[in-house]
Amino acid sequence: MIISRLQKYILLQSLGSKKNIDRKFFRRYYESVKIRPGSNNLAKIITQSTERLIDKGLMIGFGRRTPHKWFITETKLTIKGRKLAKKLLGEQQELPFCVKFKKK
Repeated sequence: MIISRLQKYILLQSLGSKKNIDRKFFRRYYESVKIRPGSNNLAKIITQSTERLIDKGLMIGFGRRTPHKWFITETKLTIKGRKLAKKLLGEQQELPFCVKFKKK
């Protein structure tokens, strides 16, 4: 399963919390990132990432429903999401070295 850096951040932050997490909390991700999208795009990007995690069955979204759209205000991890987040905690990053050894 391919997950973006923002989605990994959302999963790891949700893992540390026992309660439902407000989606405003996920804006903190962009404080540490060098390249930041415009403030108008920020809400859209976070919404798309949380909706995709919900579609994959990793999160549950809580919010309001209008006749045309859902407004997600809080999220919570599912059991499948917790397992993936724990796996992400223990996973080391691979280095992009291509070293081939020659036998003499």
